[in-house]
Amino acid sequence: MQVAVIGLGAMGSRIARRLLDAGHEVVVWNRTPARAEGFPRVAATPAEAARAAEVTITMVANPQALREVTAGIAPQTLIEMSTVGPAAIDELATALPEGTRLLDAPVLGSRAEAEAGTLHVFVGGPRELYDTFAPLLATLGTVHHVGGLGAGASAKLVANSTLFGMIGMLGEALRLADRLGLSRDAAYEVLAATPIAAQAERRRAALEANDYPPRFPLSLARKDADLVAGAAPELRLAQAARSWLADADDASWGERDYSAVLAWILDVADEQQDQRDHENEQQPVADRKSAYEREDDQQQH
Repeated sequence: MQVAVIGLGAMGSRIARRLLDAGHEVVVWNRTPARAEGFPRVAATPAEAARAAEVTITMVANPQALREVTAGIAPQTLIEMSTVGPAAIDELATALPEGTRLLDAPVLGSRAEAEAGTLHVFVGGPRELYDTFAPLLATLGTVHHVGGLGAGASAKLVANSTLFGMIGMLGEALRLADRLGLSRDAAYEVLAATPIAAQAERRRAALEANDYPPRFPLSLARKDADLVAGAAPELRLAQAARSWLADADDASWGERDYSAVLAWILDVADEQQDQRDHENEQQPVADRKSAYEREDDQQQH
């Protein structure tokens, strides 16, 4: 099949390479031409790439990038694989030329899964169109048809919300253990008996080594958490997880792996507690308030 891949970041480049290795004719385009080196066919523009293909795949960073690369293109079929949320898919469907067939198919997994073909692909769109392109997408991993157009984008936000909530809960659980005087070994032993046992075991080595190999940049995780929060602002846990990611991203941690938010939670919690302790020590003893007293004051106001 003739396939155009627009966007050659960490995921797009690996998707393009896997399709090429599977025997498909692949033409690529990327805003930074150097990323296209090594691919046999490189288009000068997104529109040129789309004209040369039966199906065009987009894999870009955010909704604005999607608007830019799809402006003026006229693909036969477009499979949108970025994490941009359902609102961006609705906007895209309206902007594309009449008659363009569209699927949204974001993926769950990172670089290693893209290379191995073990991604999960969440597809939204008409069943007949899904059936046509499911074999192509199966080259990339396990394919799930989750509903009509936009359902794939929605499914990806649901999946990512669990990632962010889990990593935030792990960080806060470890911080709580520190505050209560549990050793880190004891904390991990406790967590091994909880629903986040697998996550705690998986992240332990990185935490102890303070080494977070970049698989999923924290800046992109923050973008996805923003999409989740925008879709359902009443979700308190999602908002809390987003706030940790946003704070770390605002402090220039965006290029680190999103799991580095664990170190941020632990380090920042330490710094904030030290600051509160210092401020409390500066007050006369009679004026000092416990955490419970401060909470009572807040509730009364």
